[in-house]
Amino acid sequence: MNGADVLDIARDAIYSLLIISGPVMAVGLGVGLLIALFQALTQIQEMTLTFVPKIVAIFISLLVFLPLMGGQMNDLMARLMDRVVSGG
Repeated sequence: MNGADVLDIARDAIYSLLIISGPVMAVGLGVGLLIALFQALTQIQEMTLTFVPKIVAIFISLLVFLPLMGGQMNDLMARLMDRVVSGG
C-alpha cells in the first residue's frame, strides 16, 4: 500500500462521514435556527427551550436516517474489504 492508496481510503472515509452525519446535522441546524427565530421574536430566553426540541428532533432524525447511515457504512466496509482482498 502506497501513499496514493492511503489518500484514496481517507477521502472515501471522509466522504462517507459527511454523507452519514450530514442529514442529522442539517436537522439540528434547522431546528436550532427555528428556535432562535422564535426566541428573537418572543424575547423568551429560556435555556431548556433551546435544548429539548433540538434533542428530540435529532433523536427522531437518527431513527429516520438510520437505514441510510447503515447502508453507507456497509458500502464503505465492503469497499475497504475489496481492497484488502485484492491486495491494494
